[in-house]
Amino acid sequence: MLPNRHPQRVMQTLEADERGVKAADWDQKTDHLPSLHNPSGGSSLKEATLEQPSEKIAQASPSQRPSASDPPLDKSKPSPPPRAFLRRSQIYCSSQVSTNHADILLLWCCLISGLVDSTIYNAFGTFVSMQTGNTIFLGLGGATPDSTSKPYGWAKSFVSIACFCLGCMVFSHMTRLLGNLKRSTLVASFLSQTLIIFVATIVVQCGAVNGSLDTITDDIDWFTIIPIALLSFQSAGQIVGSRALNLSEIPTVVLTSMLHDIFADRNLLVRDNVKRNRRVLAFFAILIGAICGGFIGEETTRMQIPLWIAGALKLIITLAWAFWPEKQTSAV
Repeated sequence: MLPNRHPQRVMQTLEADERGVKAADWDQKTDHLPSLHNPSGGSSLKEATLEQPSEKIAQASPSQRPSASDPPLDKSKPSPPPRAFLRRSQIYCSSQVSTNHADILLLWCCLISGLVDSTIYNAFGTFVSMQTGNTIFLGLGGATPDSTSKPYGWAKSFVSIACFCLGCMVFSHMTRLLGNLKRSTLVASFLSQTLIIFVATIVVQCGAVNGSLDTITDDIDWFTIIPIALLSFQSAGQIVGSRALNLSEIPTVVLTSMLHDIFADRNLLVRDNVKRNRRVLAFFAILIGAICGGFIGEETTRMQIPLWIAGALKLIITLAWAFWPEKQTSAV
């Protein structure tokens, strides 16, 4: 072998040969493309295939060329469409809530019943939840109209009973129509109760009804029918809710039958008796609510303060239903 006296020339020759081989290979790969010439004088299909992107950009019109002022492309993950969010919300609202520990919320309803009933009785001499007492007042008013200090007190009791019955009919039909344990049903029921309490409180707060607790011996003020009717109507929603949740041992507005069920229980002295425990707690919740209503009324001599507290508690219960755990269904 002859000595290589010109290494630089040899390297250039090898590089040229390599480029030639690559060009030959590329021509061989593109030989199958037809050499179609554009009648208007354009390049052939093979030439168009070999055209570089930079040349295409150069040939593009000015309106098609990207400019520096164009906003950058948003490569972030696109947000879900509104329909997907609405669909998830619909599924969440139509889901059934779990009844585990739901008795806690009903016990708070018992406290509200005691708080409101003691306040309304101190102000107007009637009840809005305990319709047993109203039935007695109705009978006494009709039998002894001249010997009572409240000659028209029976009218208040009659309005309370009538509105309570109307509320039972409305809330029960609404619950059956929408679904007993649906989240949306419970939220709508307790939200309406909350709003009704606030409306009755505003009626008293703005002066349309005398909110003092020292008017029980006065002749009837027919405007007092407004808060009595509203509060009696909303109290029916509580007992309907206890039935819908299958917690009839906590009726929230009845004491007589609850006391009977406590002491007539054959397992009264058994250690683990959930229903007995619920009934006992419900009784004391109503009692504590009545005591609180009496103390607040004694200190403020106004009835709207306990009603604001009752509305706030009912609003908390409504929010609790909105975020209550979902009922778990076992897979078949």
